[in-house]
Amino acid sequence: MDKITPPSFNKTSFNCPNCNAFAHQVWKDPQYYDGGTRNIDGLKVCFCLHCQKFSLWLVGKMIYPEMSGIQPPNQDLDEDIIEDYIEATSVLGKSPRGAAALLRLCIQKLCKQLGESGKNINKDIANLVKKGLPATVQQALDIVRVVGNNAVHPGQIDLKDDTETANKLFELINIVAHIMVTQPKEIEKLYNNLPETQRDAIIDRDN
Repeated sequence: MDKITPPSFNKTSFNCPNCNAFAHQVWKDPQYYDGGTRNIDGLKVCFCLHCQKFSLWLVGKMIYPEMSGIQPPNQDLDEDIIEDYIEATSVLGKSPRGAAALLRLCIQKLCKQLGESGKNINKDIANLVKKGLPATVQQALDIVRVVGNNAVHPGQIDLKDDTETANKLFELINIVAHIMVTQPKEIEKLYNNLPETQRDAIIDRDN
């Protein structure tokens, strides 16, 4: 997966919170006129030279767009999962619990994308384990499942103000998607590019 450089105050290059591209950023002091030109104390505008869109920063913190530093969703995820993922990014700053609950839904739908029913996450993960799911991927799935479930039905995990934990759930979903969806897709593409005679020889070898 590509490394993400999250937006940072006065930094000249990072992944744009609007287009997600790693790009050069230009900072400006917004001004107003009341008989003379004046700066607005504590407010800065940052322009992305890739998409030409801007972010607003107040006293060193980004206030628009609402959330930054989150990996964009893996584009090999189903479209409805990507929509839920993006919605989770929009609410993370205001409600880590809400974001975690949405990410749990993403995992439920991802299990369905991987061939399971999508009705019971715990059973779906157990079935995937029986099919050879790597232990690290199983752990990542269970982390999002358990934390997201506690966000809906509070238990020992309190996400009320825990943005950092909720933020990590985004990374875990992308890790699972990369291992279970993207890598097999890339390997299949490379395999299909082999000469047909070589692929036939492999089939004969394995039969």
